[in-house]
Amino acid sequence: MTFESKIRPIEWVDGYSRMVDQTVIPYEYKFINITSGDDMFLAIRNMIVRGAPAIGIAGAHGIVLYAQEGRDKYSNIDEFKQWLLGKADYMATSRPTAVNLMWACAQQKDVIKNSKSDIEGLIKELTDKAVEIENDDIERCKKIGDYGAEVVPKGATILTHCNAGALATGGYGTALGVVRSAYDKDSTIQVFADETRPRQQGARLTTFELAMDGIPVTLITDGMCSYFMNKGMIDMVVVGADRIAANGDAANKIGTYTVAIAAKYHNIPFYVAAPLSTIDISIATGKEIPIEERSHEEVTHINGKRICAEGVKIINPGFDVTPHELISGIITEKGILRPDYKKSIAELF
Repeated sequence: MTFESKIRPIEWVDGYSRMVDQTVIPYEYKFINITSGDDMFLAIRNMIVRGAPAIGIAGAHGIVLYAQEGRDKYSNIDEFKQWLLGKADYMATSRPTAVNLMWACAQQKDVIKNSKSDIEGLIKELTDKAVEIENDDIERCKKIGDYGAEVVPKGATILTHCNAGALATGGYGTALGVVRSAYDKDSTIQVFADETRPRQQGARLTTFELAMDGIPVTLITDGMCSYFMNKGMIDMVVVGADRIAANGDAANKIGTYTVAIAAKYHNIPFYVAAPLSTIDISIATGKEIPIEERSHEEVTHINGKRICAEGVKIINPGFDVTPHELISGIITEKGILRPDYKKSIAELF
């Protein structure tokens, strides 16, 4: 694999977290510096940083930021640890669905609990772990991409939903990691990207980063996928995931379930690409995955302007769960899992 994305959305730099502000893409491509734990909490909650793996990295960074703030509040290491463990638990609540966030915060909590260092030593250990999580994610995504490329037909058109690319990870992508690795071997590969209402991550982010990397992409609205499937213009679907249950049920951006149903009807392979940190073996099925209910304004407004009548009732779940029966394979950094997922996931862990 030789393809490299130009995008590095989040990086630890000189004592702070430097990240792309994803709320202003494609109008601007700018970086902001997050220098406090509370600011990182809000950056995650307000989707300045988004995408399950990237949220995990951000959570790990945020705990380091809290630790840096705490050095002036505490001189006793035990009191410092107790306070910091509470901040780690708080950081893990910034968004409820993406399990990578909880996983990364748990990694940092283990560092806190197991450290034998003084306060400054512990801060360095947490910083090293955060950078390790950040760099490790990029390598995991590249492996996901290489495994996924093996099942991409020559000259394929790949449908994606939402953004599971460099912007959603440490810098390569899960679903778009598959695209990048496949494109590296076959430059006739192209992408159809669903716009992904209500926040339009497919339109704003996926098309932006594919265009930046020179990979051909066509934007379609969410309701068009069945039309193009019926026309024979879609060869496979690859999406990311925010949490995968022990039986293979996968939570992803709202609308993914609809795409999976359409793919099944048209006999089109539907793949989920995600690192092992997205698999939550503590829950048996997707019914146990908490689904974030997001702001009604995401539905009622576009670019700050209302698009519907006043007083309309709104329901805005941020995610849905695709049943494992609709998933052709789960592409991980350890290979592609196949049904029976309950068995293959259990064997993997």
